[in-house]
Order: sequence, then structure tokens, then C-alpha cells
Amino acid sequence: MGALFTSLGRTVSAGIVLLVVIVVGAGVLSGQSIKIDHSYATVIMRWLHVVCGIMWIGLLWYLNFVQVPTMPKIQPVESRTAITKFIAPTVLWWFRYAALATVITGLLLATMNKYLVEAFTLRPGFVMIGIGMWMALVMAFNVWFIIWPAQQKILGLVEATAEEKAAAAPRALYASRFNTMFSIGMLYCMVAQQNAPI
Repeated sequence: MGALFTSLGRTVSAGIVLLVVIVVGAGVLSGQSIKIDHSYATVIMRWLHVVCGIMWIGLLWYLNFVQVPTMPKIQPVESRTAITKFIAPTVLWWFRYAALATVITGLLLATMNKYLVEAFTLRPGFVMIGIGMWMALVMAFNVWFIIWPAQQKILGLVEATAEEKAAAAPRALYASRFNTMFSIGMLYCMVAQQNAPI
């Protein structure tokens, strides 16, 4: 058991095997065979979209609810190095690419279900999902073009003067807090669409 849980790769692989067992087992118990068709492909795409979204919003909330408020409490200041040199760059890598993967899988899902244009133009029946999609795109833009460039300066991943670092800090914080604010409504829109299409 220890070998399974001491390796993240083995743990994730075991999770995927468990998922396959659940899907096959549910099919056997219900007497239905798994039919690999367009409908099943959309289920897989929706699952990938949700998994990527959990990673993205989970890391957004970790940064805003845990890391950012805790950093000033870490004394002496030199003790923060482990976070700024190792943890934060790794978190931001997963954060950026989870945002990208969430957007891509969401766009693919909307295309597969043939509501991409309807959602983006906020047509009746697709207003909630459309608003959620627009909010997610704004958030992803913030991640890649405001938060990440600012964090590169703050963390010393790119050359920046002390003044540039100081200017980047509030820019990164405000964009991240904006995304946290937006995430609440965006998640509601995503859930509301499939339960009460508006």
C-alpha cells in the first residue's frame, strides 16, 4: 500500500484504474454495455473539463485562501524562500495549464454538444452557460496575461527591478482576487445550465 501512495504517478494511475472498474462494474450491474459513441465521448469530455476545472479553481482558492494570507505570518522573512522558490512556481505552472485545459475542454464540449455559438451569443436556453463561458475566458486571460507575468517578476523568474516587483505585486493580487470573485458566479452558471437551462 505504501508503494501506491508514496508516488503521485502511481496514485493517479490507481485512480484511473478504479474509475475503469467503476464504469465497467456499473455497466454490469445495470445490464448495459458501454457503447463508445458520440454521447459517451461527450461524457468523457465533460469529465475531463470538470477535472481540469477542479484543478484550476482549487489552486486559485488555495492561493487566495491559504498561501497569500499566510505568507506575511511566516517569520523570519527568509523562511518564505521555500515557498517562493519551490512551491509557488510549481503551483503557478499547474494553475496556468489547468486554466488552459479547462478552457480547451470546455470549448470542445460545447462544440461536441453543438451549442458553442448559442452560448457565446447568449441565445435563449444558453444564457447561463454562455455567461459562465465568458467569465471563464476573462479569468483565463487574467491567469496568462496578468497574474503569470506579474508573478514571474515577484518570484524572480525574470529580471525585474525592485520597483517593477513592487508594482507587480498588487497587479497579481487584484487579478487573482478578481478571479476568485468571478469564480463564484462562473461555477454557479456552469451548474445552473444543466439543471435549469435559461
